[in-house]
Amino acid sequence: MKTILLPFVLLFFVFQSYAQLQSPKDFLGYEPGAQFSRHADVVNYFEHVAEHSPLVEYHTYGKTNERRPLTYAVISSEENIKNLEQIRKRHLANARNEAEADIAIVWLSYNVHGNEASSTEASMKTLYALITEKQDYLENTVVIIDPTVNPDGRDRYANWYNQVKAEPYNTSQAAIEHNEPWPGGRPNHYLFDLNRDWAWATQIETRERLKIYNKWLPHVHVDFHEQGMNEPYYFAPAAEPFHEIITPFQREFQTEIGKNHARYFDEEGWLYFTKERFDLLYPSYGDTYPTYLGAIGMTYEQAGHVGLGINTDEGYELTLTDRVEHHHTTGLSTVEVAHKNAERLNKEFNSFFDNSQLENKSYVLKGNSDKIAALRNLLDRHEIEYGQASSNRISGYVYEQGKSGSFTAGENSLVVNTNQLKGKMVDVLFEPSTKLVDSLTYDITAWSLPYAYGLDAVASKRQVSAENFADRPEIKNTPQPSGAGYVSKWNSMQDAQFLAALLKEDIKVRFSEVPFENDGEKFDRGSLVITKSDNRSLEDFDEKVTRIANEQQRELLAAKSSFAGSGPDFGSPEIKVINTPEIAVLRGNGTSSLNYGEIWYFFEQELQYPITSISTDYFSGVDLSQFDVLVMPEGNYSKLLDESGFHNLKSWIRSGGKVIAIGRAVSEFAGKNSLNLKENKTEKDTVSPNLIPYAQRERESAKNLITGSIVKTKIDKTHPMAFGYDDTYFSLKLNSRSFSLLNEGYNVGYLEEPEVIAGFAGSDAIKNLENSLIFGEERLGKGSIIYLVDNPLFRGFWQNGKLFFVNSLFFVNNNKFRL
Repeated sequence: MKTILLPFVLLFFVFQSYAQLQSPKDFLGYEPGAQFSRHADVVNYFEHVAEHSPLVEYHTYGKTNERRPLTYAVISSEENIKNLEQIRKRHLANARNEAEADIAIVWLSYNVHGNEASSTEASMKTLYALITEKQDYLENTVVIIDPTVNPDGRDRYANWYNQVKAEPYNTSQAAIEHNEPWPGGRPNHYLFDLNRDWAWATQIETRERLKIYNKWLPHVHVDFHEQGMNEPYYFAPAAEPFHEIITPFQREFQTEIGKNHARYFDEEGWLYFTKERFDLLYPSYGDTYPTYLGAIGMTYEQAGHVGLGINTDEGYELTLTDRVEHHHTTGLSTVEVAHKNAERLNKEFNSFFDNSQLENKSYVLKGNSDKIAALRNLLDRHEIEYGQASSNRISGYVYEQGKSGSFTAGENSLVVNTNQLKGKMVDVLFEPSTKLVDSLTYDITAWSLPYAYGLDAVASKRQVSAENFADRPEIKNTPQPSGAGYVSKWNSMQDAQFLAALLKEDIKVRFSEVPFENDGEKFDRGSLVITKSDNRSLEDFDEKVTRIANEQQRELLAAKSSFAGSGPDFGSPEIKVINTPEIAVLRGNGTSSLNYGEIWYFFEQELQYPITSISTDYFSGVDLSQFDVLVMPEGNYSKLLDESGFHNLKSWIRSGGKVIAIGRAVSEFAGKNSLNLKENKTEKDTVSPNLIPYAQRERESAKNLITGSIVKTKIDKTHPMAFGYDDTYFSLKLNSRSFSLLNEGYNVGYLEEPEVIAGFAGSDAIKNLENSLIFGEERLGKGSIIYLVDNPLFRGFWQNGKLFFVNSLFFVNNNKFRL
């Protein structure tokens, strides 16, 4: 009897659990779209559904910088959920051509931009609909939902909106609830745009998500967004240019999905557009990164960036309820198409990973071991395989030369072959120059990792044999109390982290402005010299220095004497003290939130050196004498630096202060009295009328554009800003802004005859870069203004530029001692 009753008892509990399952409206107390939900409420709802439905698993994959959980739900039939791990493994085996699979995998990512908040509300509605209305879709489909990719940004926006909105909401565009304060809800905690971070993986949200994404590699990935309030809805197919690696099937299937969406939108009378603006090129987006890993990667953009409701310029009210419904519809439509084409998706997914037609079979890189280690770290995050070169002479395209030639691999050379699962992604990230079928793109057009990491490289059409990469042996320095001090090299970010760690422990450090030799070992400009003499009042000096060096894995020369074999002795004026600088960074209205975030992240997470952030709101009342360095992010400072403000800033500089101006901030110093900096102006015909037809104006304007191009830059490596560099640097130029070379001061990085290595640059823009400044220093009294025309911290991924910024902080004109 007990055996007979058991199934009925289990069935009773299943039905009871289903009976307790609540819709989003019942659980939250309002219909999705009636309010902006806090992230915690979204998490609670997903937990509730997972608890009461056997069709849902819900997991936490990490935490944000503000300690909010990063989560994802897996939704499928009850049978599939029971066999989920087997399905996942078979799916990956299909990619490797080791097994066949028949289940479609769809990943839906919501709210990567915090103030594009309608999609998270839609995620709850879509979750509920899948398990109550669309269960047939789940028989052969696994749906993964990440309800909030950017919880910190979302809560920044939602909490602000809920604080300021009117009751009932105000539809006027002038209302406070439609005008966010700086920095807005779009970015994450460190003010990074997470939709530009997939490939570079600088942020904790990206790094944790990739661990899960790599376990699944879905067939379809959708990134839900919002756009301008007057632009109704955008969905696939994407715009040109498509990267050449994208297959015909990926193009075709985007169109099939788009037509299915159109069917639903047409039925409801909702407007939409396709094939415009959002291209598939830059590899770090939520649509392109999955595409380069075999998925049908797509961006869906809903009119929005507004609150619960607003009157648009087209004369209708756009509500949050509308926006939620549109995203809900395309989400379900996407799953429907995948469900109907599961067999085809699996077949084409298998075909995508055939990399035999790739022209380049291997990429080989050599250079500074720290930079090699940094690149290996990135490849590990993406689970891209690599090895160590076993052959010496390699023929192919040599990056530094910009042409075919030969390349000698050293013992530390890194080999990344394309005959691996992620071979196409390798090709995209490492290719010397991306082929462009259209110059009008949505983002930067160059990103090649050898240039970004400052490594010599060759792209070979032959596969290069590789061995397992040998890890570097652990460095163990030992105290040498009888010596004069310690010397350490300077040519990487790891060296900069070592310096920051020393300064934070009040250890005095010097750097050499000229090469020297000590105890038979040669050291270049910028080498760190840590003397017993400078630190004689410091207890346990030798133990502290060697401990920090061991923690940072920096190799020290224990100098027996300060007497040099060649070059200056330790007491020479050429070996200068690094005075620990007090650093201020501007933020707030007028500054670029993205560039401020790059600087903030750099100091806290990479250099690990303290700064004081100062808002532009009260900057005029700040006593700058307490600071040695003022960093001005990209921005417009015309209001801040009016006649009085600029006079006060110059007075501080004359007394020994140092300004580091980045990007657009450099313009604030151009053409000013007592300063040498001038902006190059494009010559224009002011007599002839502009007879270019209206329809051709945008394309004609491309002649003046630079969309993220790599330019070969000459470097004065004898200047302290360039210590650790050779006489050539590959700079990522983000726009056509151009400044003339300094007649007085120091042209540290500059262009004479501009040479664009990769990416798009218009003909007029290139011409205007002739004899232009990239990095420079201008002295004013005792102080300096440092011009970083190209942003070396852009999105945190251009690793080879970061030492210019560090050198500017610690080496350039850093002679004043602060008591």
